[in-house]
This record gives sequence, C-alpha cells and structure tokens, in this order.
Amino acid sequence: MSDLLKKPLSLKPPGWLDDFKAFIMRGNVVDLAVGVVIGAAFTGIVTSLVKDIVTPLLGLITGGVDFSNHFIILKGVPAQTLAEAQKAGDVTINYGVFLNAVFNFLIVAAAIFWMVRLIEKIHKAPAAAPVPTHTETLLTEIRDILKDR
Repeated sequence: MSDLLKKPLSLKPPGWLDDFKAFIMRGNVVDLAVGVVIGAAFTGIVTSLVKDIVTPLLGLITGGVDFSNHFIILKGVPAQTLAEAQKAGDVTINYGVFLNAVFNFLIVAAAIFWMVRLIEKIHKAPAAAPVPTHTETLLTEIRDILKDR
C-alpha cells in the first residue's frame, strides 16, 4: 500500500474564508440582503398595482389613452402602434414608455413612503415625559421644602 493512502487527507480552508464569513455575517450585509429580497417581492406587488389598478383608472380618466403607444417616428414609415413601428425597424422616440416609467416610479415612491410611514407609526417609541420648566422646578422645590417643615 502506498504511503499516500496511509495518511488521512486534511484539507485546510483558505485563509480568506474566515474573513468572508465575518463579512457575510455582519448585520448590515444581512439587512441589505433581506432588503433586496423584500424589495424584489414588493416590486411584484407594485407592478400589479400599476398594471391592474392605476393604469386602467388613468385610462378611464384620460378617455382610454394608452401612453405606451405615444411615440414620434424619426425615420421610417408611419405606424399606428409602437409595436408596428418597431417591427418595421423605424427609429422612434418612445416618450409614452418613458411616461409610464415615470408613473411607475412615482407610484413605487408613494407606496414606499406610505409603507415606511405606517411602520414608523407602528414602532413609534413612547413619548418621553416633558421636561419641566424652570418655574415648575422652583415650585416643586418650594413644595418639597414646605412639606419637610
């Protein structure tokens, strides 16, 4: 039997592995990872809110205007929809798609604002007792002195 087979194999982990473990287990890195995961899930909710609730309401208010089909053809054949223009290879400025992105951003920002505001109200620290005024402090001292007599 060879000498190599008689000795047990011992694998020594690389020196940087401990540093990496310490980095990953830091509170802020874990918090960031949780935030990213929750943010991804929240994006799905907001996307549905925009697509299924806000966009139809905006369409109703604006008389059925679909912002995603607002575009300017710089070069190419006139088309009725953005999809037709892109299929034909036209060069377009898609300002309607940009407006939709702005609306989505504003809705996401508003949703995050209201969520943070709600969380702050839920976890609001109890109010500290008001600091007595100078006059109140003096009156308290006088009361204590009279009480001791």
